[in-house]
Amino acid sequence: MTEHQERRYRIFLYIILIAATIALTITVYLTYWDKIPSTIKIRAGVEQELDFKVPVSGKIYRIKEEAVTPAASLPGAGQGDGAGGTAEDTAGSIESIPIDFAHKVKVKANAIDTYQMDLKLFGVLPYKNVDVEVIQDKMLIPSGIPIGIYVKTSGVLVVGIGEFENAEGKKVSPAKYALQKGDYILQVNGESMENKKHFIRTVEASEGESMVLTIKRNNETTEVMVTPDANQNKEWKMGIWIRDNAQGIGTMTYEDTDSSFGALGHGINDVDTSLLMNLEEGTLYRTEIVGITRGSNGNPGELTGFIEYDSDNVIGEITENTEEGIFGVCDTEKEEVSSLEPIPIALKQEIELGPAQIICSVTGTPEFYDVEIVEVNLDRDNINRGIVVQVVDEKLLTLTGGIIQGMSGSPIIQNGKLVGAVTHVLVQDSARGYGIFIEEMLGH
Repeated sequence: MTEHQERRYRIFLYIILIAATIALTITVYLTYWDKIPSTIKIRAGVEQELDFKVPVSGKIYRIKEEAVTPAASLPGAGQGDGAGGTAEDTAGSIESIPIDFAHKVKVKANAIDTYQMDLKLFGVLPYKNVDVEVIQDKMLIPSGIPIGIYVKTSGVLVVGIGEFENAEGKKVSPAKYALQKGDYILQVNGESMENKKHFIRTVEASEGESMVLTIKRNNETTEVMVTPDANQNKEWKMGIWIRDNAQGIGTMTYEDTDSSFGALGHGINDVDTSLLMNLEEGTLYRTEIVGITRGSNGNPGELTGFIEYDSDNVIGEITENTEEGIFGVCDTEKEEVSSLEPIPIALKQEIELGPAQIICSVTGTPEFYDVEIVEVNLDRDNINRGIVVQVVDEKLLTLTGGIIQGMSGSPIIQNGKLVGAVTHVLVQDSARGYGIFIEEMLGH
């Protein structure tokens, strides 16, 4: 082998070594990245144990609005001794408190506050900054009752752009280059649009004059101009499909002592655009489960409910439609009073793999059914899929085949605490479903 060949061979080996090192580093990061959530919540005044079993260490600081300052008011925060020991409070004498998640860590903070942990993998490699929120302990009433849902959009939602034949027989699409699927039409020529009928009447009365549409697109408001055209029936059209409301059934997750509620565990998205619907107002209705389409692998089932959209059946008002669920206030005079008592919430790090229960009303009244929590993803990007549950209750498997549509929002209970809510079924395994952490719902 010549000297030139040896040099090329050494360069090749260096490249292989660097590539292998990079691949190993990425693998290690992917292995440990979601083992510690980006936000950790702890209860004020209660000593809690954090046991992540990750070779990550760093320091914890107290955060003020104007700056990051020492963690002097977090008594008892520090690394454990391997058997759950707690560091002594050294408030006022140091700028930060060391923390090591290779061992069990006990923490305690007496007041509502916010802290930050700067963590390094193996004490060397930058890992992530973790927020620590000290919260007041919470008691909620788990529900599990079926609910009828009606939401009205803020503006008129464009769900599709099409074309039609005009009076001359030519195919036209007046809105093709001005509007997009997912736009909300808020005003036409400065006039607010109450609903889709109002919009259709306004376009029909345009006589073909250009119209200025105020639209909301990607949370930004702008104006576009569209000139309607007449179809073969001499009706003025823009060539768009629109929607102004959505209806369906789901499950209420919890009620608070102030009559507020949370439900579904995921937002109400438009079926055509898959976008979160822009809520103007919403109503909860009493509903009755009248049928069950049993789920199977590859074919999600569903609950069929009967909803009478009558003022006498209104049981609450929906005030928010978010990625974490729908929220609002119950009408305590019309709503059926839950027979369940308030229970504590479970924080992410308190959830265990193993037995749990869900509450749902597939037979008409809320009942407990046995499930297993088989996965807990503490830092998953999709917040609606942090938990994976598997139905093991033979009665529920016989009735529904597992998790089916309409069960979204069913409370998940473990060790006497409210863990979260069912959100989706795994289409290829109907006995399994995803869930959202209750702390995500409360933090919406």
